[in-house]
Amino acid sequence: MNHFQNIAARLEAYGLDAMLLSCEANRFYASGFHSSGTDGMALVTRNKHYYFTDSRYTEAAGRTLRDAELRKVGGGTGYSARLKEAIQEQSIQKMGFEDGYMTVKEFETYRKALPCELVPATDLLLELRRVKSREELEVMTAAQRIAERALEDILQEIRPGVTEREIAARLQYLMLHYGAENMSFDPIVVSGPNGSLPHGVPSEKEIQSGEFVTMDFGCICHGYCSDMTRTVAVGSVTEEMRAVYETVLAAQKAGIAAARAGVTGKAVDAAARQVIEAAGYGRYFGHGFGHGVGVEIHEAPTASSANDKPLPAGAVISAEPGIYLPGRLGVRIEDVIVLTEDGCENLTRAPKELLIL
Repeated sequence: MNHFQNIAARLEAYGLDAMLLSCEANRFYASGFHSSGTDGMALVTRNKHYYFTDSRYTEAAGRTLRDAELRKVGGGTGYSARLKEAIQEQSIQKMGFEDGYMTVKEFETYRKALPCELVPATDLLLELRRVKSREELEVMTAAQRIAERALEDILQEIRPGVTEREIAARLQYLMLHYGAENMSFDPIVVSGPNGSLPHGVPSEKEIQSGEFVTMDFGCICHGYCSDMTRTVAVGSVTEEMRAVYETVLAAQKAGIAAARAGVTGKAVDAAARQVIEAAGYGRYFGHGFGHGVGVEIHEAPTASSANDKPLPAGAVISAEPGIYLPGRLGVRIEDVIVLTEDGCENLTRAPKELLIL
């Protein structure tokens, strides 16, 4: 899939003749072709689209690209020269660029080299990427199913003596085994007192009986991310552990029930946060309820106290409240949902009632 035409259709509204895409995520979103880091560039104009890359990618790009002309860089002809050619061919006067991604050094290089005005226009892409098409939802669902298959397997391997790092490594292997292209991010696996670290790094700590194990992970399928978190107990739970878990689960369900198109991200966050605060754990839930997911693991829109804008239909957001008691334990439960006019659809099928292994 590609979105060249969708981007081109928005140029007039932004007063642009073209949009330059140098960010890896936006290049992929436009073209459906992935090249690493700075090894590519796309130019979307009102009449024609271009993709520039070097000899390492030209054959693969030629097999994938649709609706765009492929032009090779290298051999003394760099991106600035190729862009200048296209700008002159299309008589481009105003070209949008990704001010949210491009470095100052890169901007200065292109500003001096290109015969057109560069206009900040990151929002053009972010606005489009907020709303997912049916095709995008299908590949995101496929990514989610891969992660869930990995979860099913790893639950059979979690036991006292196994380390956090071993679980993280196995999750990565299993997702690749079941068809993932890559990880959405480095898996987070934390247990016992390490569970109070929302983004803790898996360590050589061994799992102990009577502890929670929190696993936050996801994978990439056809360029789109999945994301999920499950917290499970090993051996047994205390009354406090059970109370914390049930509070987080109730908060997540409240946030999901409040999530629909037209509601602000702040309102969705508040629905979940009120549950946690009522249980006396308010100060132990520091992050937002959720974030957008797509070609990047964190993208717009967010369901947080900072977002007072209505959420659009077709947006995909995570639903991940948590409670983190410093140095003692932590619980987070995360699904991914699609907002609709009537509510939301949960892409996550994995069970989330308290599981004691």
